[in-house]
Amino acid sequence: MKALILSGGKGTRLRPLTYTGAKQLVPVANKPILWYGIEGIVAAGITDIGIVISPETGEEVKATTGNGDRFGAKITYILQDQPAGLAHAVKVARPFLGDSPFIMYLGDNLIEKDLTPFLDDFKSHHLDALILLRPVENPSAFGVATTDEKGRVLQLIEKPKDPPSNLALVGIYYFSSTIHEAIDRIKPSSRGELEITDAIQNLIDFKQDVESRIIDGWWLDTGKKDDLLGANQIILDTRLQSSVQGQVDDKSQIIGRVQIGEGTRIVNCSIRGPVIIGENCHLENCFVGPYSSIADRSTLIDVDIEHSVILQGAKLENIHQRIVDSLIGRRAHVLPAPKRPKAVRFMVGDDCQIELV
Repeated sequence: MKALILSGGKGTRLRPLTYTGAKQLVPVANKPILWYGIEGIVAAGITDIGIVISPETGEEVKATTGNGDRFGAKITYILQDQPAGLAHAVKVARPFLGDSPFIMYLGDNLIEKDLTPFLDDFKSHHLDALILLRPVENPSAFGVATTDEKGRVLQLIEKPKDPPSNLALVGIYYFSSTIHEAIDRIKPSSRGELEITDAIQNLIDFKQDVESRIIDGWWLDTGKKDDLLGANQIILDTRLQSSVQGQVDDKSQIIGRVQIGEGTRIVNCSIRGPVIIGENCHLENCFVGPYSSIADRSTLIDVDIEHSVILQGAKLENIHQRIVDSLIGRRAHVLPAPKRPKAVRFMVGDDCQIELV
């Protein structure tokens, strides 16, 4: 059994951050989104992993994620030279996949559930495909499935204007090698892409065994700012362990579950968890409220912040309004404001300098 993780695409919904970096490397609780998927796949016993990358961000994904040793896996990188659809990604990965069954995982997705029970079902029922579904309020924004009472998939439609059900495809699929034949039989959709929904529908049309399972627990698509902040909140709520490895002075107060990395200095700050602060940061005269993630080498001086994600090397100084619901890019520099509105809200790309006026 192999795994294929898709880590290409342009990440247009997270711009300006993704003008300069891969959306799958944006951190949730100070860990790249992509790594959660890798860890889940390895926990299910799959260690031979292919990661599909794009020309624009592939080198960054490779440099950050490495050869898989840190995860106990072997990672092979596969270049998809154009964003021509999920089924096209499988097509370019065929030399890596061979005739092996595989799990396909979209690299910007997070789910609460263990992948192992679904993998066991896929194997024990000798299925050609197993898809995961979740009821949603806005099914027209997703691929949508209709199923019978036993979970057999009857029809798949990509982003329908009039959805036949509220069951959206979660970005995790289990396939046998028959998917390659189905992909060879389909044609590009109206948007010029080889759709994985069309390939799965082709399996259904050819009377192959395609089943579904409905997942409970949380499922997070981190493609937009508010979704990413929501994912950060859930991960901090459910997985954060308290650990203080940096230096915290006597004037500072730490309440609740807080993780502080090595080399970080906390001076005259109030920190109310759940909060994670990375390594080699400097925080002085700050309030850091719940659901904040501050990445390595960040500097915050005279800042109040909560429910926000700060990326590596960012610097925020003398901000007299509370920062909320914000995403601040790598090495961004946010400067003070002379006036005092009640709060400010940001989405700031890498290497920016923001001066509040």
